[in-house]
Amino acid sequence: MSFEKAKKYLEEKGYADHIIELDDSSATVQLAAEALGVEPGMIAKTLSFLEGDKAILILAEGTARIDNHKYKEKFHTKAKMIPFEEVEYYIGHAPGGVCPFGIKDGVEVYLDESLKKFDTVYPAAGNDHSAVKLTIPELEAVAGADSWIDVCKE
Repeated sequence: MSFEKAKKYLEEKGYADHIIELDDSSATVQLAAEALGVEPGMIAKTLSFLEGDKAILILAEGTARIDNHKYKEKFHTKAKMIPFEEVEYYIGHAPGGVCPFGIKDGVEVYLDESLKKFDTVYPAAGNDHSAVKLTIPELEAVAGADSWIDVCKE
């Protein structure tokens, strides 16, 4: 169901032809990179956090890690990832397929500056056997992001 929601969203935005359905799992950055034949950094991993009872998503370069100090500076609270078993409830996609496409209303999306190292990135498309090939300007256009932020470690 999540893949169908993401696919419908991408179709409505004119990006259906960017979806890649994979035979191999893309549930982790490493698996996605291997399945797509790209370096791990090019996987746009989507991290899900709780800000009180509100969910936010941060898309970051595949090998990037959250810098707790930068996160707290930006959001004025400690980084609290959504527990694995609650991700689908808050976001609308299960772990391994979390992406900013076809998500629940009210979820804020941010793009981390770490993504700008690459011309093309590959976020998931709603399940653990999919990806979307997007240039950075295309990602900006389709992700529905609130803004670019800098919350990852160098």
